[in-house]
Amino acid sequence: MTRVVIIGAGFGGIAAADALLKAGFDDIVILEKASSSGGVWRDNSYPGCACDVPAPLYSLSFALNPDWSRRYPPHGEILAYLRGYAEKTGIRVRYDAEVASAVWADGSWGISLVGGEILQADVLIPAVGQLSRPSIPALPGIESFNGVAVHTAHWTPEVPIDGKRIAVIGTGASAIQLVPSIAGKAAHITVFQRTAPWTVPKPDRRYGRLRRAANRRIPALMKLSRLATWGLTLVPGAALAGNRPVNALVRGYSWAQRRWQVRDPELRAKVTPDEPIGCKRLLFTNAWLPALARPDVALVTEKIIAVTPDGVRTADGTDHPCDTLIYGTGFAATEFLAPMRITGRDGTLLADVWSEGAHAYLGLAVPGFPNMFLVYGPNTNTGNTSVIYFHEAQARWIAQAVRRVAAGDILDVRREVAAAYDSEIQSRLSTSVWTACQSWYRTAAGRIVTNWPGSAREYARRTADLNPADFLPRGGTGG
Repeated sequence: MTRVVIIGAGFGGIAAADALLKAGFDDIVILEKASSSGGVWRDNSYPGCACDVPAPLYSLSFALNPDWSRRYPPHGEILAYLRGYAEKTGIRVRYDAEVASAVWADGSWGISLVGGEILQADVLIPAVGQLSRPSIPALPGIESFNGVAVHTAHWTPEVPIDGKRIAVIGTGASAIQLVPSIAGKAAHITVFQRTAPWTVPKPDRRYGRLRRAANRRIPALMKLSRLATWGLTLVPGAALAGNRPVNALVRGYSWAQRRWQVRDPELRAKVTPDEPIGCKRLLFTNAWLPALARPDVALVTEKIIAVTPDGVRTADGTDHPCDTLIYGTGFAATEFLAPMRITGRDGTLLADVWSEGAHAYLGLAVPGFPNMFLVYGPNTNTGNTSVIYFHEAQARWIAQAVRRVAAGDILDVRREVAAAYDSEIQSRLSTSVWTACQSWYRTAAGRIVTNWPGSAREYARRTADLNPADFLPRGGTGG
C-alpha cells in the first residue's frame, strides 16, 4: 500500500488527489491547515471577488459545470464548485492539520503537524500553491494606526466599509474588483498606486436559464465553449510571448478603453502603464477606470512613507485620512512552501537549496528530495490562461510517478537533468518580456521563479510522459 500525503485542499491538491484515485491509489489524505477546503477561494471573500479567467476554462476538464451563472463567476460559485466536486468523489481531507515540517529518512517521509503529531508517507505532494501567503508591506507606523487594517485575503464581513474613509494599497487583480464594489458605500476611497496595470474590457455576460438547461442536456456544448475560450486566451498569450502585431493590438485595445472611460487627462496619465505588457497580470475589467473617475475616489501615485494614527502619509508630505486600511498587495509568490521546514537526503534543507530562488524540474521535482512532487511549483504560473490546466498536467505526471513508487522505485531527479532544465527556463525568461520587469517577478538573486516562459500546450506536452532516465537508480545519491 503506497501512502500519499498531499498538503493543501485547493484546486491543485484536489486535482492531484483525483488523478491518484483514478489511478487506483486509495491511501491518500489531504492535510489542510484551515477548517475548510477551497484554497485561495476560501481565503479571498472580499466584495467583488470573482474569477478573471472565463468559467468554461477555469474548471476541471473532467468536471465541467453546467450551472455557472455567468462567464466570470463570483467567488462563492467557484468555492461551491470545488468543494462539491471533492465531496462527490470522496477525497479525504483532514482539516485544521497544519504541516510544520517534513523529513525524508529510511525511504519515507515523516510529516510533523503543528501540535506534534507525526504521519508517515511514501509520497509527499505539497500543493500549497503560489497564492497562499499574503504579502503585507512593512509600513512605518502601522502599529500606531487607530483604524482597522486588513489584507484582501484575510477579509471578514466585519471589515468596516459603509460610511468609512477607506485607503486601498495596490492596484492589482484584487483591488480592481474591490474598489468598484465598495465605491458609493464608503464615504471616500483613496487608492495608492505604485505602477499602473494593463487593463482591457472584460467580456462578461450572464448565463441564462436556457443556456444552463442546454448545458445539462447537451454536455458537448460545454466542451465547445471551453475550446472557444481556450482560443481566446491565445491572444493575450501571444502578446506576452512578444508577438509584435498581437502585442500592438492588445495595447491599442487597452488605450481605447482608457480613452473612452477616463475623460480627465491627468487621471488618464496616471492610469497609463509605463512597463511592457506582462510585467503584471493583464487585468480584465469594465468597472475599474470608471470607479477611479468618481468624485469620491482618489488615485494617489506618491510613495507611501508612513502610516499615522489617522491615515497614510505620502512622500510629498500629504496626510490622507482613513478609517480602514486595505492591503490589495497580492501574495509572497516567490516564497514557496514557507514556513514549512522540508528536509531531504543527508539532512539537506530545502530552504538552503532554494536560498537564491526556488527551482524544480518541470516545476515538480527537486534533486535530493525523493518522492516529493510539487503542484503549482516554481515556474509553473501562467499570465494568460487557466492555472487549472497546469494543475491537471502536473496531476497526470504525478500519477505516473506514484505508480513507479508503488512498483518499488524511489524517484530522485538527477541533478544534471534539473540543472539543465533550470538553465533553459531562466535563459528563456531572460530574453522575454519579463527581463524588462521590476522586482515583483524576481528574487534578490535576480531569478524569475514564478512564471512559465512558454505556452500551456508546451507544458502539457513536456509533462505528458515521465522519463525514468531523468531519475537516479534506486538508492542512488549522485548524479
